[in-house]
Amino acid sequence: MKILVTGAAGFIGYHVSKTLIARGDEVVGLDNLNDYYDVRLKHARLAELPADFRFVKMDIADRKALPELFASEHFDAVIALAAQAGVRYSLENPEAYIDSNLVGFGNILECCRHYPVRHLVYASSSSVYGGNEKVPFEETDFVDNPKSLYAATKKANELMASCYCSLYGMKATGLRFFTVYGPWGRPDMAPMLFTDAILAGRPIKVFNNGNMRRDFTYIDDIVEGVIRVLDKAPENGHEVYNIGCSNPVMLMDFISTLEKALGREAVKEFMPMQAGDVPQTYASTAKLERDMGYKPKVQLADGLRQMADWYMSDKNPLRK
Repeated sequence: MKILVTGAAGFIGYHVSKTLIARGDEVVGLDNLNDYYDVRLKHARLAELPADFRFVKMDIADRKALPELFASEHFDAVIALAAQAGVRYSLENPEAYIDSNLVGFGNILECCRHYPVRHLVYASSSSVYGGNEKVPFEETDFVDNPKSLYAATKKANELMASCYCSLYGMKATGLRFFTVYGPWGRPDMAPMLFTDAILAGRPIKVFNNGNMRRDFTYIDDIVEGVIRVLDKAPENGHEVYNIGCSNPVMLMDFISTLEKALGREAVKEFMPMQAGDVPQTYASTAKLERDMGYKPKVQLADGLRQMADWYMSDKNPLRK
């Protein structure tokens, strides 16, 4: 299969591209290499990909260049991971979310409509559940109360994709990702922020005084789920799945497990809840397990050990 992976220099995009190439797919990776976080990490990920990986530097918000790429390449499938990420950053720079997550995703849909692909798999987020108190979160739950602009754009993506599938006979699947971690991870997320601070002897910021629960999901489990979904387009046109570990842990337990993996104790600075944050995430993966045979395998202690080993290795371009 010939597959376009947008956001290929990102954390999930890199790992998905690597796995697709290893199984024999032809992968074209697209990324605008923006500086939301240190671009050295993005360049290093791309450098790790095999020689037959093809990279195109492009912004999905480019209404002229993106259709030209689709017209010339004739993709069989698209995995759309390019987006402006981060809940807290959406409070400071809302325009980036509108440009990438709404305009850019709309361009992807238009390209898949006019240059048809077998299946579009796109990134949604657990943030669509907002402040839901009922757990675990299920795909049938109410998701019309977002707590951030980021969450609102991801809910909008689901509605846009559903509409295009209904109108134009497209096949698309949205994946609600739950807190992904592992080697080559995003430096703006808690696992990497904590690791960097602990090793440097700086305090870590523990929000909501540690009264947070997160469904941390190891990257290998995420990649397996993405590829299982890619290979099975929905019969009804559009589907949405949770993709997580389905085993949330208290933030303080996560920190303790990370301390053991690093062999260092954290200096903790307890903070109030930040605007846009939610106290817990908890994925029900029953639907994905039923339809795709997906079941996460990696335990938190094992995943954090592998992340810590990578972080302290020469592979990490951000290592101090």
